[in-house]
Amino acid sequence: MTDAIAITTVPVNLGDRSYDILIGAGLIDQAGYEIAKRAKSVRVAIVSDETVAGLHLDRLTRSLTAARIDSTPILVAPGERSKGFTTLETVTNAILSARLERGDIVIAFGGGVIGDLAGFAAGIARRGMGFIQMPTSLLAQVDSSVGGKTGINTAHGKNLVGVFYQPQLVLADTDVLDTLTPREFRAGYAEVAKYGLIDRPDFFAWLEKNWRGIFDGGPERTEAIAVSCQSKADVVARDERETGDRALLNLGHTFGHALETATHYDSGRLVHGEGVAIGMVLAHQFSAKMNLASPDDAARVEAHLRQVGLPVSMGDIPGQLPSAGKLMDYIAQDKKVARGALTFILTRGIGQSFVAKDVPPSAVLSFLQEKHPI
Repeated sequence: MTDAIAITTVPVNLGDRSYDILIGAGLIDQAGYEIAKRAKSVRVAIVSDETVAGLHLDRLTRSLTAARIDSTPILVAPGERSKGFTTLETVTNAILSARLERGDIVIAFGGGVIGDLAGFAAGIARRGMGFIQMPTSLLAQVDSSVGGKTGINTAHGKNLVGVFYQPQLVLADTDVLDTLTPREFRAGYAEVAKYGLIDRPDFFAWLEKNWRGIFDGGPERTEAIAVSCQSKADVVARDERETGDRALLNLGHTFGHALETATHYDSGRLVHGEGVAIGMVLAHQFSAKMNLASPDDAARVEAHLRQVGLPVSMGDIPGQLPSAGKLMDYIAQDKKVARGALTFILTRGIGQSFVAKDVPPSAVLSFLQEKHPI
C-alpha cells in the first residue's frame, strides 16, 4: 500500500449494486490497493487511449503489480471516433484473447470516450464482467463515469447503441487533471456548471465566484467534483434507467448531440463538453423564447460560460454547419425522442430545469432558424 492520501467518498446507492466514488490526489498509485480490498484474485484489462497511456499507464500498472493483480493493456486511438462498432469489436476481442473470465475486471482508464467504450465492452463480454471506472478527464470524473451509461456512436447519432451497466468502483485522481489541455478542462467544466443549472442555483452562484480556484487546482476543485458527483449519484439512485427525472442530466445535450453529429465528431471543431455548453445556452434561450424563463437567466448562463472560455453559440463552432432543417433531423434521432414527440430539458430559471414533453417541432425549427439562418 502507498502512503495514505486524503480521499473524499461519494456513495451511489443502488441496493446490492451500490458502489463508491473515491476522489483524491494520487489515487492512481492507490488503485491496486483499493481494487484488491474489494475483489480477490482477479485479473484486469486496462482499456485506455494512447495519450492517457503515455502519461499515466506505468503508474497504474505498478500499483496493480504491487497488489499482485495481473493486467493486460488494451489501447485505442484517442478521440470520439473510437466510439464505434469497429473499435468495440477490437476491444472485446482483446479481452477474450487475454482469457479474462467473467469474474475478472475491465478498467476504463481515460476520459468519457474510454469510459463509454470500455463499459459497453465489459457489459457484453462474457455477458457481463467486472467493471471499474478510472476517469482521467474532468468531464468523465463529474459525469460520464458515474451512473452506468455506456455506449457507442453510429452514423445516426451519438450513444444510440449501448447498455446500462454500473461500475463496481470509481477512482477519480484529481492530480491527472493537471495534464489536461486548457480546452479539455474547460469542456469538462461545462458538465460541472450543468449541475448548478439543473437544480442547484446556489452551486451555480458559487461557481460564478470560485471557478478560478477550480481551474487553478485549489481546494475548490475537489469540492466542485464532489458536489457534481453527489448531484449525479442522487439522481441515479432515484432513476437508474432514465424513465423519469434522470433525464434532467441531459440539460443541453439534445442540442449539443445534434451539433456533435453535424460536425461528424471532429474534435478539432467541437468536443462533447463544448457541445453541452452551447446546448445549455440554447436550452435557456429557447426556454425564454417559449416564455418559460427570463431572458436575463439565459444571458447569465451565456456570460459565465463565455467567461471561462467555452463556446456559447453555433457561430463559435469552426467551419460550416448544415441547415437548421438538417439539425432538426439529428434532433429527431435523439434518444430523448418518444414516438416522434420531442422531449427537451427546459428551464424556468437558474436551477429550475424540468422535462418538457411534446415540444412542438415547429417551435424548435423556428428557433434554430433564428439562431442559424441558413
